[in-house]
Amino acid sequence: MKVALVHELLTMKGGAERVMRIFAQMFPDAPIYTLLYDEKKLGDWFPKERVRVSSAQPHFPFSMFHFSLNHHLHLKKFPAAVEAWPFGSAQGDTPQYDLVLSSSSAFVHGIITNSAPRHVCYVQSPARYLWDRTHDVQARAGKGFFGRARRWYLSRLFHRLRVWDCETSDRPDTLIAASKEVQRRIELYWRHESNVIYPPIDDGWFADGEVVGTPGRVDPTPYYLIVSQLVDYKRIDLAIRACNERKVSLIIAGEGSARRSLEAIAGPSVQFVGYKTDEELRELYVGAKATIFAGEEDFGLVPLESLACGTPVVAFRGGGALETLTPETAEFFDEPTAQSLGEALGKATTRTWDAAACRAQAKNFSRSRFEEQMRAAISATLAA
Repeated sequence: MKVALVHELLTMKGGAERVMRIFAQMFPDAPIYTLLYDEKKLGDWFPKERVRVSSAQPHFPFSMFHFSLNHHLHLKKFPAAVEAWPFGSAQGDTPQYDLVLSSSSAFVHGIITNSAPRHVCYVQSPARYLWDRTHDVQARAGKGFFGRARRWYLSRLFHRLRVWDCETSDRPDTLIAASKEVQRRIELYWRHESNVIYPPIDDGWFADGEVVGTPGRVDPTPYYLIVSQLVDYKRIDLAIRACNERKVSLIIAGEGSARRSLEAIAGPSVQFVGYKTDEELRELYVGAKATIFAGEEDFGLVPLESLACGTPVVAFRGGGALETLTPETAEFFDEPTAQSLGEALGKATTRTWDAAACRAQAKNFSRSRFEEQMRAAISATLAA
C-alpha cells in the first residue's frame, strides 16, 4: 500500500507532532508533506529526506507589523498551498497513492484527493483561532501601536478562512477526532460525524509496571511542575501567580513565544528550565508533587505522561482533561483564575495519592491500542 502523510507545520515538538511521529513509524516508507519545516527542531523525528515542503511556502522576510501579524499573513496562503498538492488523480490516471493519512489542526483536512486516493484525516481540532478562540486572538492582536490595523485585518481574514474551513470539511473520506471534545467541535462547526481515537503516550514511559526515570527529586525543595509550550492559551500565567502567592516552588519545562512575558511575572520560587528530553522529563515528573495542567486543551498528553510516572495532576475542569483524568488521579479546579488553581494546589497537598492508580489510568492510552484502532479505521476506509 502506497501511503502519503500530511501535517500542517513541522516547526516544533508538541502533541500533534508526536502523533505524526507515530504515523511516520507505522508507515516508514511514506513521504511526509508539510507547509513549513524546521529541520533543526524536527530533523531527528522527521529526516529531511522524507519531508516534502509545499512549493507554495510563503516567505515574508520583512514586515512593518509585529511578528504575530507576519504569522497571520502566512495563513491566507495556506489553503491554496494544501490544495496544490498532487494527491487527486486526473480522470483515468492511476493514483500516486492508495492512502493519504493527515493530521490536521487547521488546514490539511482541505487537501484534494477526490477519494482516489482515500483520505483519512486525524483531527487534532478545527482551527481554534477561527472558532472558539477567535475573539481572544483578535483582542491580543489589537494591542499596541498597530493594533487597530491588525484587528481589522484579522477580522476579515478569519471570516474568509472560516468559510473555506467549513466548505472543505467534507473532503476527507473519514474524520477521526482526537477526543470527544474535538468530536463535539467537528459536529458544531463542520456539521459532520466522526469517530474518536485517543492519542497515545509512548510505551517507553512504562517499564514492567514501575516508574521510569531516576528516583528522587532533581531539586531538594518539593516542587510543582509544568511541561508545556509557552504560549498564552496554555494559561501558565495562572500557575505562576498561584505559586507566587503561596510561595511554593514551580519548575516550568518548555519553550515558546510567551516565555519573556511569563518570566516578567514569575517570583523567586519559579524556575524556567527550557526544553528537556524525554529522559530529563521523566526525572522531573517523578520528583514533582504534582503536574499542573492549567489550560482547556483538546486532549493533553502531558497529564498522561505524569500519571505514567506515578505523579498526580492538578487540572482545569474542562476540555480533554475530563476524558483522561479521574478524581483518583487528579485534583480539579473550576474557575480559570489563580485563586481557584491555588485552592486546588492546597487540596492536592493534603491528599494521599496512589502511584499505582495513576499508572493504571495512563495505560488506558497505550500506543499499541492507538495503532490497532488506527489500522482498523484505515482498513474500513479502504474497504468502503
